[in-house]
Amino acid sequence: MKIVYDKRYAEHLRGIPHPESPQRVEFVATALQQAGKLDELITPNDATDDDILRVHDRRYLKTVEHEIDALHGAAAYLSTGDTVVDSSSLGVARRAAGGALAAVDACIQYGAPVFALVRPPGHHAEPDRGMGFCIFNNVAIAARAFLARHGGRVLIVDFDYHHGNGTQRVAGDGLSYVSAHAFPAYPGTGSADENYAISEDIVANVPLTAHNFGTEAFVALWEQLLPAVARRVKPDLILVSAGFDYVAGDCVGDLNVAPAASSDLARLINRIAQEHARGRIAYVLEGGYDLQALAESVMRIAAASDRHETSASGAAVEAIPPAQRQLLERWNAKE
Repeated sequence: MKIVYDKRYAEHLRGIPHPESPQRVEFVATALQQAGKLDELITPNDATDDDILRVHDRRYLKTVEHEIDALHGAAAYLSTGDTVVDSSSLGVARRAAGGALAAVDACIQYGAPVFALVRPPGHHAEPDRGMGFCIFNNVAIAARAFLARHGGRVLIVDFDYHHGNGTQRVAGDGLSYVSAHAFPAYPGTGSADENYAISEDIVANVPLTAHNFGTEAFVALWEQLLPAVARRVKPDLILVSAGFDYVAGDCVGDLNVAPAASSDLARLINRIAQEHARGRIAYVLEGGYDLQALAESVMRIAAASDRHETSASGAAVEAIPPAQRQLLERWNAKE
């Protein structure tokens, strides 16, 4: 599996106590290197203003530029919300969005999954504000670039513990979004009331019971949800908001799901991509704050991708709690 990575990603918030730390990507990169997975490393470029402005307002971009330029080595919150930045953050955020763009280009070129090991994450960033740990919405920027260049349809699959409110905000016009996430939890969005389907564009949210959902239920839910959505969307590209804070013990999330679930998710996404998207899958790192669990999860996705695995997990549908099973039945009924 080809990896997109840049050592510059570790500059953001260096030396500042924060769960979204440079060690997240450094630890994973070391594990990948030791396993020989960085032999064909893809080095990204910065996202341009044109790339960013397909998703974000010009006024917001100028706010980010102005406020970060004024920091001179200090750290502060962006005025738009709860996002901590330092003097390096604008350059790193541009390179993170560029990493998502590079991953999409590579997966198109090779017809195989690519993983963008980037930070800061992006799925909370809305058109007019940063939120959470996010400055620019990396996956949305990559999706809009693909649609501008190639047309067709993109499906963003978000299995992070938290709902990707920013990504949902820009769905439509060829971009669909599917998420299963803890609810109620930050950012407080992603209820089933926000779901819609217009033509081929879909927003599909399945809110989960926080902290104790469990591995079998999590895997079985995705194995029911994703095929139903994909059959409706028929995506030409699958972009994955790959957040691993659902793993048991994560200090920011924790759905009591084992790291091994990422193998099952990768096999499922492989199946869907082979059926609909000519194998085009671009993973873009979002959350995941336990270093060991994060590294294991990414390594498992790389292994399943390299072996072209597509087998089903065997997780029982009965493991899914009744509330979530009812939502899945509605999506299956809409096909």
